[in-house]
Amino acid sequence: MDVSTVTLLYGIAGIVGLVILVWLAIMFVVGQFSEPVRFGFEGLRARFTPYAVAVAWVPAALAMLGSLYFSELAHYQPCTLCWYQRIAMYPLVLILAIAAWRRDLGVRRYAIPLAAVGAVISTYHYLLEWFPQIDTGACTVGIPCTQVWFRQFGFVSLPLLALTAFLLVISLLLLGRRDVAGERA
Repeated sequence: MDVSTVTLLYGIAGIVGLVILVWLAIMFVVGQFSEPVRFGFEGLRARFTPYAVAVAWVPAALAMLGSLYFSELAHYQPCTLCWYQRIAMYPLVLILAIAAWRRDLGVRRYAIPLAAVGAVISTYHYLLEWFPQIDTGACTVGIPCTQVWFRQFGFVSLPLLALTAFLLVISLLLLGRRDVAGERA
């Protein structure tokens, strides 16, 4: 598969991820004011809980595979912030896989903070692509962090894909209900 096809597929996946995040946020907010929406959302959460960790593993695994594809096969050289995002994402793949196998929703205690750190780095990196003047010197050696390898649909870039994956991991793990899952200690 050529690079343009992969960037298109990841761009589409990124937009799907963003739509899911927006939908979850709307359901959560509207559910605070509407009893029927809250009831429906809680029912969804109850049905989703047994699969929460396994589903959260999917965006983490896709992000890891994508970063490896783009660096190793497409030869996009990762910048310093890319490496920091990888440091946050790669362990999530293993941690979430083990937790999914054990059906351990308690993984949230350590997976969410790791994903949150990655999300902060991804946010800064994405902003840096659009506003290079805000660079604080995080990338002083090698590939500049302002390097944009692609912008699918005019806005989907590698840092946005990473941010979307981190936010999906956080949201999907939070979507699982403790009272249904019986978190392990």
